[in-house]
Amino acid sequence: MIFYEYMNGLTAILERIQREQTGSILRAGQIVANSIGAGGIIHAFGTGHSHIIAEEAFFRAGGIAAINPILDERLIFLKGALESTRAERQSGLARSLIERENVLDIDAAIIISNSGRNSAPVEMAIEMKNRHVPVIAITSIEQSNRTPSRHESGMRLFELADIAIDNCVPPGDALLQIDGLDSATGASSTVAGAAILHSIIIEALSELVARGISPPILPSANLEGTQASTLRDILRPFADRIRYLDPETDIDS
Repeated sequence: MIFYEYMNGLTAILERIQREQTGSILRAGQIVANSIGAGGIIHAFGTGHSHIIAEEAFFRAGGIAAINPILDERLIFLKGALESTRAERQSGLARSLIERENVLDIDAAIIISNSGRNSAPVEMAIEMKNRHVPVIAITSIEQSNRTPSRHESGMRLFELADIAIDNCVPPGDALLQIDGLDSATGASSTVAGAAILHSIIIEALSELVARGISPPILPSANLEGTQASTLRDILRPFADRIRYLDPETDIDS
């Protein structure tokens, strides 16, 4: 069964992340803890399929409430798949997106891009750093090293980040070559990116507890006993800073 090969490939990637990226994940957790502890929020941004990782952090059961995903319909396939590819290469797009956000220097940013070469994630990192916001990158270092930047600066995401975490995914993302197919299959960057993201958050939560700080964690809305009022109380302090929060919505209706 060939899917075993895929599962084994994913396991090997996760084991390599644990083996090689522990220090970077721990430092990223410290950055997130410092931001949350200071009253900041975490901005998450990705383009193409990397936007899935940015959304994975948001309103997540067991996750930190203070997550602001920076989304745009041109970058998440709502305007079409090829439009998303075009838009992530467009200079100036990330600058226009960040200008609508409430970004403070007590915040932190997690920027996800497997290739790390396109204009939007590179520009977002530059804009965050211009605002004195530390940048954590989740990217494929091997693929980035093989390809030139598409941003006018000539920089790739890992070269701009305060902490660059290698997702340990091979160039091209896919893990398997099936006889009879021209292209490899079995994408891996989403699994790797989600594992890294949650590892960062878990480390941040542990650090905050060690400091005597009770972090704003969201329980699952689908567990019996979770009240709408509980979710509203957790979300309300961030309503003026996180675009997609709606703490006054009646979820029981």
